[in-house]
Amino acid sequence: MPYTKNFGFRHKAGVIMPVSSLPSRYGIGSLGKSAHDFVDFLDATGQTCWQVLPLNPTSYGDSPYQSPASQAGNPYFIDLDLLARKKLLTKAELAAQKNSSKRVDYGWLFTSRYPVLRQAYSRFVPDRDYRAFKKENAGWLEDYALFMALKVHYGFCQWTQWQPQHRDHTQAKLLAGEFEPEMDFWRWCQFEFFSQWQDLARHAHEKGIRIIGDMPIYVAHDSVDVWAAPEQFLLDEQFVPTVVAGCPPDGFSPDGQLWGNPIYNWPLMEAQDFSWWMARVSGAFRLYDILRIDHFRGFAGYYNVPYGEATARNGKWDPAPGIALFRKLRQTYPRAKIIAEDLGFITEDVLQLLEDTGFPGMKMLHFAFYDEDSENLPRMYPTKNCVVYSASHDSDCTYTWQKDLRGEARRRFNRECPRDPSRHRTYDLIEFALNSRANLAMVPLQDYLNLSNEEGRMNIPATAQGNWAWRVSPRYNTPKLRSKVLSLATKTKRSK
Repeated sequence: MPYTKNFGFRHKAGVIMPVSSLPSRYGIGSLGKSAHDFVDFLDATGQTCWQVLPLNPTSYGDSPYQSPASQAGNPYFIDLDLLARKKLLTKAELAAQKNSSKRVDYGWLFTSRYPVLRQAYSRFVPDRDYRAFKKENAGWLEDYALFMALKVHYGFCQWTQWQPQHRDHTQAKLLAGEFEPEMDFWRWCQFEFFSQWQDLARHAHEKGIRIIGDMPIYVAHDSVDVWAAPEQFLLDEQFVPTVVAGCPPDGFSPDGQLWGNPIYNWPLMEAQDFSWWMARVSGAFRLYDILRIDHFRGFAGYYNVPYGEATARNGKWDPAPGIALFRKLRQTYPRAKIIAEDLGFITEDVLQLLEDTGFPGMKMLHFAFYDEDSENLPRMYPTKNCVVYSASHDSDCTYTWQKDLRGEARRRFNRECPRDPSRHRTYDLIEFALNSRANLAMVPLQDYLNLSNEEGRMNIPATAQGNWAWRVSPRYNTPKLRSKVLSLATKTKRSK
């Protein structure tokens, strides 16, 4: 029997807004006042859901989809004002962290944020809450703390370059005592992150807002996940991947996409009753009410490329466990609410897996106008059990997308999407999404602000630099914007 086909609500709306993009005086969005204010914005505009990008720490390339720790929270999101309120930071220390840059500068954060967090930690007095947190989260926290302590010890080089006694997880744990002071700093960072996140989530729930989180299908090779459990991945004796993940060539990418993540040892995972995955999902639901699983098709069949290839051209498809994994997931978490990111190269086995699980799939309006009867067109949705998006964190902003639309796609867009001459076409597309039969309609904040790519694009897939840096103006939350968003939600009967 599949999962429930709704989220406990029907015909609602929400906004995509990365935590990193929230207003802040300190160079990156955080879990403090601006996040609470955004929840109030969602409440005032009739929204039901807030979708965030993965909240995990970032590493080289700054992508939250290539995290060194799938269960940990990003220390950059710890709100400094809240630390000051606990008398862990001084006014002078806060002033030194001010950064009004219009884009997130991850290089600056890496060199400036950890010293001030260490200063706060030096004034922290462990209490009952801290001891309880360490005990309750020991299953992942101890490995994470040791991994990060070793990262610092080795100057943040990849773990495969560490000394043998530290490359081996079992041996490293026996030597953990000598790194205890450094480990406790990383434990404390997680304590503060989760404490602040829980306060924010509580505020959202009081306002009737559900939080949608995003879980990448793969983990980074240079991560605590691979270091602590290398047997769960296809690696050689030197812990180097034998094959890596990617996507095959298509019309948008003639060389395909070479992600570089190690591939799971699916036979072993299945033999172990998917315990590794159950732990990972458990971690995700500590944070989120609804979980969007990225690259869902990879659970039906996965594309893998021999390690060392320069492009993804020479990869091949192999079968994944499919429904066996999700039967275990349903058994373990029967009330889990999951969205399947089913975009891209979709085959019959993926469609069958989607039907068998009952998970709602995604409909992307930017893809809807290139074929006469595209499955992304609202009139083609066979069921309400889906989530429609005007755009995503990987796409053009709708302002730029519609401006660049040409030929038959432009004509189809003009024919299918009703035009209101009193407003910009961006808002026509938003209303087109909201008017669909999909149970949930999601819109990036950039679209409600009608930003161009130059102003608001978050990520360009298959590019390594310059992504994940968009920051919204501190003056975004105007009466005019609130009125516009609420009016659209009310008009389309999606207001909560």
